[in-house]
Amino acid sequence: MPEDKKDRPAHDEAAENEAIVARTTIADVYRASKQLEGVARKTRLIHSDYFSELSGNDVYLKPENLQHTGAFKLRGAYNKISQLTEEEKEKGVITASAGNHAQGVAYAAKKLGVKAVICMPATTPLLKVEATKALGAEVVLHGDGFDDAYAYSLELQKQHGYVYIHPFNDLQVLLGQGTTALEIIDALKDVDAILVPIGGGGFASGVALATKLVNPNVKVYGVEPENAACMKAALAKGGIVSLASADTVADGCAVKTAGTLTYAFCKKYLDDIFTVSEMEIMGALLSLIEKHKLIAEGAGVLSLAALSKLPFQDKKVAAIVSGGNIDISTISALIDKALIARSRVFCFGVQLPDKPGQLLNISRILAEQNANVIELNHNQAKVTDSFKKVVLEVTCETHNEEHVQRIITALRAHGYEPERVY
Repeated sequence: MPEDKKDRPAHDEAAENEAIVARTTIADVYRASKQLEGVARKTRLIHSDYFSELSGNDVYLKPENLQHTGAFKLRGAYNKISQLTEEEKEKGVITASAGNHAQGVAYAAKKLGVKAVICMPATTPLLKVEATKALGAEVVLHGDGFDDAYAYSLELQKQHGYVYIHPFNDLQVLLGQGTTALEIIDALKDVDAILVPIGGGGFASGVALATKLVNPNVKVYGVEPENAACMKAALAKGGIVSLASADTVADGCAVKTAGTLTYAFCKKYLDDIFTVSEMEIMGALLSLIEKHKLIAEGAGVLSLAALSKLPFQDKKVAAIVSGGNIDISTISALIDKALIARSRVFCFGVQLPDKPGQLLNISRILAEQNANVIELNHNQAKVTDSFKKVVLEVTCETHNEEHVQRIITALRAHGYEPERVY
């Protein structure tokens, strides 16, 4: 059962967490691995020629988006619930989650015959909500983000006496997540570095712990969204920091406050944390789809988005693709934004004389430059200073920024002055 931070001094909690870190051994991770036999899928590493060339390293993907329930979270949830006493199982379990932990808890609870109640933010993608319900869990939607849902889940836990399954700040949960690292090292014994995403820090804690206790020479890097870098902020300050907001397309990592226990593990075992921008996240998602035909969510591709930030080359790197639970409308929106960011879609406006042939001229120029027109908007009302001109807004498919600049140059050579919309 989680304890209210106000019930004890912060320094006592920190000391207790440091003691837990100190006494946790690799045997604990192997016990979790044994517990997960026949439950968690051992996802195989996928070598990536594309990401290898991009980063200058030999890159392997660990596709936990292909895990049961579509994410690594099953590992920690099952390890925790399977070790509850019969009395605790009778009470039922409760948790808060933006989606993947929810499905992990629901899956584990169903498999073990335990009632599960899941509090999810009201903003959670419908795909994750319905998938959690389909696994037999009771879903309660509350608040605008994880922290709101978490606070409400604590209220319900106290009211009904459920056993709390924390999404990250729990030893048995993070030990279960750490089994991912054991599989990486077993499959790629000479791995030099592992990249792991960070939300509240449970995954990074488990992966870093397992990796360093098996081979301390392997580097472990956490990756956070720039807009939700709670663990990086905590490590920089030397204590837990609560961010004002956590607005990111990586909704699975939209956590304002890192865990106190996970902070202690990350402080000891993580080598560094990289942060990635929203555009870098969307670009990585697009690349994964195009180059590997794999679907992932925003949080799932954080490791891929950080590959270009590694301070070395010619090393063997495992990048964990942590989850793939994303709905179609979100994929579409993210792909559209990624295409714009890469200058694969170009939109411009241009004023034209309101006379026949002008639209044909623009079309001919674009055709000569091999730009495929997606949409045209021919609007006289947008010109307020002349009755003899119209505004043409054109959206077209392009190859890259160089291609965009060639189109702009060609339009200007024919006397047009295009204004870039995006």
